[in-house]
Order: sequence, then C-alpha cells, then structure tokens
Amino acid sequence: MYKTLPVGVKSSITRSITKMFEKYMSDIEWKEDLFKLEDFVKVWQDYINSNAQWNEKVPLEVKVSPLFHEEVASKMNQVINKVLTEVPSEEQVSRIESMQQSIGTNYDYSCKAEATYIEKKLENMSVQKKEE
Repeated sequence: MYKTLPVGVKSSITRSITKMFEKYMSDIEWKEDLFKLEDFVKVWQDYINSNAQWNEKVPLEVKVSPLFHEEVASKMNQVINKVLTEVPSEEQVSRIESMQQSIGTNYDYSCKAEATYIEKKLENMSVQKKEE
C-alpha cells in the first residue's frame, strides 16, 4: 500500500518522520534514556494530523489499513536508523570541538543530527557568555 503512493507523498512522509524524530530528540536533549517510541509516535501523529499536507493525499482506505501502518512503521525504523547512523561532517566536528574548547564543555555526539543539536546548543552558550 505504501509503495503504491505517489513518489512525492512517500518523500513527504519520509521528511516528516525525519523532521519530527530530530525535533523529538532535541526536545529530550538527545538523552537516549528518555527516548520512548510511543512518545515519538504520538508527536509524529499529532504533526501529521495537524500539519502534514501529504496526509490529505492518502486515501482513507489506505490510512485505515493495518498493512499501511506496518509499512509506515517499517519506513519509520529505516528513517530513524538512517538519522542515527549519518556521521557528522569533518567541518561540523571541527566547529563543535573548537566551540567546546573555548567554552569548556565536553558534549558527546554520535550522529549528524545530534551534532547539529550540540552545535546550536554551543552557539547559544557562546552568545550567552558574550552577553555576560
């Protein structure tokens, strides 16, 4: 069922999973011990019901199908795995390490999305330090 959807709809579903997973992880500050799949799924469902334009393009008979839900769950696992295994660029690592050295922090990060979160956090810390 998922495979029969137009390419644009499938791409939008993938982007919405990625976006909401990264947002959810940022909301819990990338603390793996706080991750709860059911909480993430709720956040994603809230997003698709209120913001996702692709949701209107999926026929109701597809949305209510258990097979469709299984396929979307499989896609969700693939997307999450991809997010968690994408390594940060050398430039990103260099920027983070430089900021950490100047601020005196030592945050760990294991993927590009988490590194992006850490980088933004360090930028905010740096701005706050300058304002003091």
